[in-house]
Amino acid sequence: MHSETITIKDAAALVTGANRGLGRQLAEQLLDRGARCLYAAALTRASLDSLVALSPRRVVPLELDITDDGQVAAAAAAASDARLVINNAGVMSFGTPLEVNLDLIAHNFATNCCGMLRVTRAFAPVLEANGGGTILNVLSMLAFAPITAMSPYCVSKAAAHSLTQALRAQLAPRGIFVAGVYPGPMDTDMMNGSDVPKADPKTVAGAILDGLQAGRADITPDSFSAPAYETWLHDPKALERDFAAL
Repeated sequence: MHSETITIKDAAALVTGANRGLGRQLAEQLLDRGARCLYAAALTRASLDSLVALSPRRVVPLELDITDDGQVAAAAAAASDARLVINNAGVMSFGTPLEVNLDLIAHNFATNCCGMLRVTRAFAPVLEANGGGTILNVLSMLAFAPITAMSPYCVSKAAAHSLTQALRAQLAPRGIFVAGVYPGPMDTDMMNGSDVPKADPKTVAGAILDGLQAGRADITPDSFSAPAYETWLHDPKALERDFAAL
């Protein structure tokens, strides 16, 4: 738990992957909660047009590939007043460890782990210069235990979880709080074709922002992740067995 509550109203915030799914819901709800400026980032600016239309004076669209050093640096320069950074952009690939193409594992790492770190490195000086701030990393319950058929995604999120912990310790003395979000399956494009119960991303986004404003370091925002997290806290091997059976 962070020692202070986190304020969204009148803050400038950046959301990566803001054009669809959970990122879009987070962006919309940041506006609803009074963010002064929303830097909405996605691979193409055109994909953000409908979000910009919701509040043209507050939404600033940014073209951002989080695996591209130049685009990340440009985003940090454009969002120089940011106090909140939400690392939401990601990819998901399927495959079992012994069969999956190693390029898919590298692709998931490059985006979900190294991309998140690249954005954090670029924005840490921005937040510090603005008197401190918050970085929120959207991870997954699969960071704690894998589903075998989703190994590229799982291992990249596990690494991103470890990075989140390391960054929390390193950035705290600079006035920057780092939180992790660990959702379960959501009804988004990324999960199309998966025959499992899925949470509404709108509801998940609201729970994430509630947890953020309460200063929680680990946020489990849905009915799948909350009990799974409790299982992991008390019996990690039980969670491993549960997820291996999925």
